[in-house]
Parts: sequence; C-alpha cells; structure tokens
Amino acid sequence: MQFATITRILGLLIMVFSLTMIPPSVVALIYQDGGGSAFVLTFFLTIIFGFSIYFPKRHAKSELKVRDGFLVVVLFWTVLSLMGAVPFLLMGSMDMSLADSVFEAFSGLTTTGATVISGLDSLPHSILYYRQQLQWLGGMGIIVLAVAILPMLGIGGMQLYRAETPGPMKDNKLTPRIAGTAKALWYIYLGLTIACAVSYWLAGMTPFDALAHSFSTVAIGGFSPHDASIGYFDSATIELIASLFMLLSGVNFSLHFMAVRRLSLSPYIKDPEFRSYLAMLVGISVLCLTVLLAYDRFDFSDGLVKSIFHTVSIATTTGFASSDFSSWPSFLPVLLILTSFAGACAASTGGGIKIIRVLLLFKQGFREIKRLVHPTGVFLIKLGKTSVSDRVVQAVWGFFATYVMLFLILMILLMANGIDQITAFSAVAACLNNLGPGLGDVAVNYSGLNDFTKYILSFAMLLGRLEIFTLLVLFTPYFWRK
Repeated sequence: MQFATITRILGLLIMVFSLTMIPPSVVALIYQDGGGSAFVLTFFLTIIFGFSIYFPKRHAKSELKVRDGFLVVVLFWTVLSLMGAVPFLLMGSMDMSLADSVFEAFSGLTTTGATVISGLDSLPHSILYYRQQLQWLGGMGIIVLAVAILPMLGIGGMQLYRAETPGPMKDNKLTPRIAGTAKALWYIYLGLTIACAVSYWLAGMTPFDALAHSFSTVAIGGFSPHDASIGYFDSATIELIASLFMLLSGVNFSLHFMAVRRLSLSPYIKDPEFRSYLAMLVGISVLCLTVLLAYDRFDFSDGLVKSIFHTVSIATTTGFASSDFSSWPSFLPVLLILTSFAGACAASTGGGIKIIRVLLLFKQGFREIKRLVHPTGVFLIKLGKTSVSDRVVQAVWGFFATYVMLFLILMILLMANGIDQITAFSAVAACLNNLGPGLGDVAVNYSGLNDFTKYILSFAMLLGRLEIFTLLVLFTPYFWRK
C-alpha cells in the first residue's frame, strides 16, 4: 500500500473540494440571505484540513496500485461527505444536529435525495443551492473529475476510475487515455446539464429553479428547493422535460459519447441494455396508467403524464415527485419502489443494481433451465452478439447475493431499532438504491427517524453509491495482506 501517496492524493482532493464552497457563498451574496459566513468558514476549514494532510507527504509520487485506488475512493467519499456536512451544522437558522447534517450531506453526494429538512421554501437560497450542487458533483463522481487532472500531478488515475465507475465491466475506456475518458464524461454531463437548465427556464421556471433542478435531474439525485418537489410548478411540460432528461441521464454515458462522435442513434438501438431499460420504463408506465385509470385517480392526459414522470423518476432512482405516489391505489407504490432495484444503466448517474446485471441474471437463470433439459449442452450467455465470460456472470451473481444479504441485514437493524416493516423495507431500498423517497414514515422525509437509524442509512447510501464491493473489500483481511 502506498500510504504516503494516498495521503497526498486525499489532501489534494479535499483542497479541491474546498473550492465548491465558493459558488454558494456567491449565491448568498447575490440574495443577501445571511448564509455566506457558513460557507466561507467551511472553505477555510476544509482547505486548511486538506493542506495539513497534503503538505507532509507532498513529495510522495508513487504509482497507485489497484488496492490503493479502492482505499482512496472510500476515504475520499467518506471524508468528503463529513466535510460536506459542516455548512449544515454552521447554518444557525437551520438548527441541524450532527446526525441530520451527516445524513443530508451523504444523501446529496451519493445522489440519494433523501432529506431530513422540511420548510425548504423558506430556507436561504445559498443552502438550497448548496444541496443541489452536492448532488451535481456527486452525480458523475468527483473522483472521475479528479482523474482528469491527476496526470498533471504525476499520478496515474486508472485505479481510481475502476473503483468509482458503476457497473460490472469496468475496463472499457472511451478514449485511449484515462484523462481523456474523464473529460469526455464531463463534457457530456455538462452538456446535458446546460440543455436541461435551458429547457426548464423556457418552460417557466425561474433561472435559480432551472439551474437547481437541472443539477439534481442530470445527477439523478432528486433534491429540490421546494417541499413539493416538481409538483410545486404544477406543469405537465416541466414534468415531461424532467422525464426526458432523467431518462437520458440513466443511459450508459459511453453510448452518449459514441452517439455524439458518430452523429448516429445506432449505438442506442444496438445496445441490449438500453433496449431493456426502455422496455422496462414503457411497460411500467403503461401498467401505472392502466391502474390509475381503473381506479379513476386521474383523467387520461394527467394520468399519462403522472405515470411516465413517476415511473422514470423512481426507476432511474431520481426520486422527484409531482404527487404523493405512496398513496396511489393497489400495488403501484410497492411496484415503483421495486423498479428502483433494477435502477438505471451501468456507467450512468443512476443507482440500483443496474439493468445490465438484471439482464445477465435473467439470462443465467434461463441458461440453468436449459441445462436441466440438456445436461451436457454448452450454452453461451450473450449481450447482443457479444458473448459474456463466465467470470462476469459469476461476479454478477456474487454482487446480487451480497446485495440481498446486506439489504436484509440493514432492514433487520432498522426493525430492531423500532422501525415498522414497511418503513424499514422502503427506507433501506431507497437509500441502498440511492432513490430517496420511500413509503410509510419516510414517504415525505426522514426527519422522524432517530439518529442511529440515520447513520445506518447514511452507510447504506455509501454502499449503494460505491456499488457495495468497493467499500466491503476494505473490511476483508485479504485486502490488507502484503
């Protein structure tokens, strides 16, 4: 383990993160909302802390190994979230506890969107902007952003990229150099954000709301400056715009890259994960519309918009809402929560197990059925025309088994702490899948939970954001052996 280099990188990244306190300080100055002092103080605390870690190891420039990359990612996300909680603690008008502040910061940076704050409409613009900014930075991963500048610091970044990128196949790069890959991802991410913000503004949002919601839409985060979320605007146009950009942000970003480079839609059409993703969204939307109309909950046009919006929002693990879907009739609330388990595509800003893993699980299950009929047969699992190695399939099964085991452990911990079954199930699902809203006592927000439960759910958010193994590997003795 290159501990000196790891310490140096961590210090550098924390100092970079301190710069993110400048934009909310500027917002506080523009709106004169009195929140600037909390961000200015956090800026100095963060940069001093980062510099104190960096300076003693400033000459350490060893090449990162794979294990080092995992440790840097986990340390950085943990420390970053803790530092991100400081402005909430220092904002005297909010009177937030340590558990609430940590929960809100973890929720923002992991793009979960679960909140303990109520009365958002009356909060200072600076803190509202800061929450949205946390999600935007966490959406693509500050690690991937840092990878673009690490080569200039004399450090290779591929190990960080492998640890951070969501999805089962992490060796694919869009460009020959990892720095180029990170830059390509961020150009796409920035382009989607700008297009989304302009669309919201043209649809009637104020510039502040348009920018704030574009941050959380493209990040698939779900935070909003309003308690009523997207429902605050009461606009079918805005809901459809949000649905479009949530759908796009849930797509594998390498497909966006190839589509732009080739000026063709063929990368989407040929990709089996994208086709499955689209089929799931269409199928669930139609089912929701059918049930809503059968129960006479909405007329056809409203029901169509609500069905599309909430299906895309929950399935991509964004968590926006324009109505209380937890009170929808029949099985719809549970169905929508279950769609978040599949989540979005690999290498997107979404959470969940990922569509490609679900697809491989179904294909492997079908292969086992065929083997029962033809025990000596050789059956390949293919995605499109490409065969998938058994190693990848085994990794997917291992991920799924570990996911289920952790889900049950976390749910039992919550129930042992006095949480009812529906709330415990949906809270763990919402946090582990980085979704946000749940059912029962967490349908609106998480403020009613006790501190111990909030810390457990914060850990669940981190597990989901780092796709479980990146974090769990640190708890194995094999990781620390020389």
